[in-house]
Amino acid sequence: MCGGRGTRLREGVDGDRSGEGASDGEGGHPTDDEKPLVEVAGQSMLSRVVEALRGSRVGESGTVHAVVSPQAPQTAERARDLSLSVVETPGDGYVSDLGTALDAVGRPALTVPADLPLLAPEHVDDAIARAHERSSGGGPSATEPTKGHPTSLTVCVPAALKRRLGASVDTAFEHDGREVAPTGLNVVAADDDTVALTYDARLAVNVNRPADRALAEALCG
Repeated sequence: MCGGRGTRLREGVDGDRSGEGASDGEGGHPTDDEKPLVEVAGQSMLSRVVEALRGSRVGESGTVHAVVSPQAPQTAERARDLSLSVVETPGDGYVSDLGTALDAVGRPALTVPADLPLLAPEHVDDAIARAHERSSGGGPSATEPTKGHPTSLTVCVPAALKRRLGASVDTAFEHDGREVAPTGLNVVAADDDTVALTYDARLAVNVNRPADRALAEALCG
């Protein structure tokens, strides 16, 4: 998913704080780039996510689609340069555009936003394995998932982990008595959604604000 313009990344470093316990107004610099093209440690977030997907089981046996919108024309051009399958959406918002994309590519599908620059191939493989495990009741490894259709899966991190790192917390909900935040890494199938919790700090950083970008760069080091 790479159709966002990145309005919050354009905020000045002295902008309003979110009240979520994160350092949203400090430690980062605004940017004029379209959000997926914002660089983290010298590489665009779009390229980082594409590398992770192509290094995973998705790259071995599936197709990587770039879901774009009219709000990010340069991103669409860059996606084509990367030889991605490009799915165009109206740009009516993440949920609406995701629905348009899923109608185009079908289910099951693995989805990830371009603002998750520390995504690694093992994160993708683990999500796929967990989705197959939940559907079968078994315990496959990330390298040998069960055959058949996976169950829908939302990968989340504890909201407390994001706050401890200093990452912004824009969306959170209660799960098994704990406040968790979705990472944006999901497996979308035809059944009810289940939650997979991870404590990996790399998945706790969605770059929504300048300070998130600075945090991602620090963790890259």
